Parts: sequence; C-alpha cells; structure tokens
Amino acid sequence: SYDSPYQMNTLLLSLLAFVALAAAEELTVPHNETNGGCSTCGGSAYVDIASACSRYSGWSQSCCQCIAKHESSGNSHACNKNTNGSTDVGLWQVNSMNWASCNGGNPPCDVSSNLQCAIKVFQWGHNTWKLWSTCGGCGCCGSK
Repeated sequence: SYDSPYQMNTLLLSLLAFVALAAAEELTVPHNETNGGCSTCGGSAYVDIASACSRYSGWSQSCCQCIAKHESSGNSHACNKNTNGSTDVGLWQVNSMNWASCNGGNPPCDVSSNLQCAIKVFQWGHNTWKLWSTCGGCGCCGSK
C-alpha cells in the first residue's frame, strides 16, 4: 500500500514514463528507412566529380560535372528527403521513384550504382539533363 498521494503520483509518473518509452521504441523507424535506405546517407564521402562523370562518354562532361556539383557538391553520401516523401541519394541525387527501374528497387548508394541510375535517368530524358531540377542553373536542360 502507498502511504501518501506523493508516492502514488511518483508511481504513476514512473509507469507513464515506462509506457511512453515502450511506445517510442515500437514506433521507431529502422535507421535505413529514415535515410533513404543507405547506411551511408548523411555522411561525407567527397569524390572527384570529373572522374565519376568520365565513366560515361555519352553525355557532356561539363554538364555532368555541373549537375553533380549542384545536386550533391560531390558528396556520394548526400541524401535529401523531398516534400512529396521521395528521397534523393548519391552523387547525382537519384530519386527513389526511379530505383525500381534502375537498380532493382534498391537505393543506389554507391558511386557505381548511382552512376548507372543517372545514366538511365539521362536516357529517359532523351539524352538530356532535363529531368534534373538543377539543369537550368547549369544551362544543360536541353543538352547532352
């Protein structure tokens, strides 16, 4: 039995704190779902943009470099959560709506898979950069 209202209040507050913590644990989203599915998201791994762009010869190297610079600043671990709920990841900030078609539904977290997805998105845009929101700032929307 509890001798005072103070002891009862303390017990109730402790119980509420326990329940709140248990509920918070249950509602916690696994780490890889909050960061675009990449364990590397949010970290920093700056790469040589010119070298990454040169791995594909079917596009303008200057446009590719400008796009990557504006999209990720060269950080291959860059992630961005968009207002529509989608996520952009990697050097070229490939959007999660494209992952199923370019990387088997998996986020293209490393430079190689991000490059392969970027090439596909580039091709979907009729071999232009028009599908990147940063193409205008680079003067590359209608060019290779």
